[in-house]
Amino acid sequence: MEFFTTAAGISVHVWDTRDEKHNDGPCIFLLHGYLETMYIFSELVEDLKDRYRFIVIDLPGHGLTDSAPADPTGKRVNSMEFGVRVVSGVMEKCGVSKVVLAGHSMGGYMTLQALRSIPEALEAAVLIHSHPFPDDPERAGDRAREKALIEAGKLHTLAGASIPKMYYEENLRSCDEKIRETVELCETHDPEGIISSIDGLMTRPDQQEIMKHPPVPLYLIHGDHDNFLPLERVASMKELFPEVHYLPIPGTGHNSFIESPEEFRKALEAVTRGNC
Repeated sequence: MEFFTTAAGISVHVWDTRDEKHNDGPCIFLLHGYLETMYIFSELVEDLKDRYRFIVIDLPGHGLTDSAPADPTGKRVNSMEFGVRVVSGVMEKCGVSKVVLAGHSMGGYMTLQALRSIPEALEAAVLIHSHPFPDDPERAGDRAREKALIEAGKLHTLAGASIPKMYYEENLRSCDEKIRETVELCETHDPEGIISSIDGLMTRPDQQEIMKHPPVPLYLIHGDHDNFLPLERVASMKELFPEVHYLPIPGTGHNSFIESPEEFRKALEAVTRGNC
C-alpha cells in the first residue's frame, strides 16, 4: 500500500507491502539513489513481496517527498543525517523495530549513516553499488555543474544524460523501458529538492571508520562494469574493509537489481539468510 506519512517533520511518500502478501521473512527497507524514486525498485518488490515485507520511500527532495526544513538562514539541505531521521520516523509509523536496510548509491550513503546513528534498528545493512568515501574535487565539480543545470531549468536534460550511464552499455537495450521510466519520473522531482539533495551529497561525512568494524553484518553488492564504482575501487575497499561481505554480480553496471534481477535476488536472499 502506498500512502503519505509525516516523519522528521516532513511529508514522506511510503510504500509498505505488509498487507499485500503474507510473508514470514524479514522486513527490508529500501533506499533509492540520486534522481530516482521508490519506483526504481518496483519489479524487485513485486517479485519478492511474498517472501519479505518491503518498506520503500521517496527520499527527501525526490519524487513526492518533501525536503528538509529550512535552517535559520533559509537553506534546505537533505543531509544523510536528516535522511536517517526520516527512515527512523517511517519505521516507527509502520510499527517496525528492526530492518535490513539496503541503499542504492546515494541510498547507500544514508545506510552508512544509519550504521552510525541507529545501529540498534538494523539487522543487517546492504550497500548496493555504493561506498563510504566523500566527494573528491573532481566529483564535487561535477555536482556543482549539475546544480547549475538544474537552476537553469534543465533537470530533465540532466536526467536524460545521466541515467543511461548507470547501466552497462551491453544492457542498455534490454533496460531501455526502465531507463525511460526513470527519466520520465524525474518530472515528479521538485528541482529545489534535488539541489538540496546535491548539497547533502557534497557535505556528507567520510564513513570509512564505520566500515572497518560495522556494528551489524554489512554487505556490498557490486557490478563489474560500474561507471561509478569501478572494480579497482572495489578491490581497494576489500583491502581497507575486510569485515564487509562482497557480492559481485557479473555483467552489470550501477543498477544490478534491474540489469540482472535473478542474480540480484540470489544475493539478497544470501544476505537475509546470513549465508555469505
